Amino acid sequence: MNYDEWVKTVPEAITQDTLWRIEAYRLAMFLADVAWRDVTKLMSDRRTLGLSDQLYRSIGSISANLAEGYSRNTGRDRARFL
Repeated sequence: MNYDEWVKTVPEAITQDTLWRIEAYRLAMFLADVAWRDVTKLMSDRRTLGLSDQLYRSIGSISANLAEGYSRNTGRDRARFL
């Protein structure tokens, strides 16, 4: 699946959020979906179980950090956080 195809599958509840306007947020969400396939493959091998956990948590934190920074009150605080 490519990015354009993925965007068509995103629920309206997400795309109507003002955060959706930030391209980095959209790309981070896409990355999380794409990486899930890799994570599930890594989870099938005991030797890479820790790696799969670290990979998915780090990828998930990208969009979470963007959302947290976006929620800051002032533009200056938001820019500093992001």
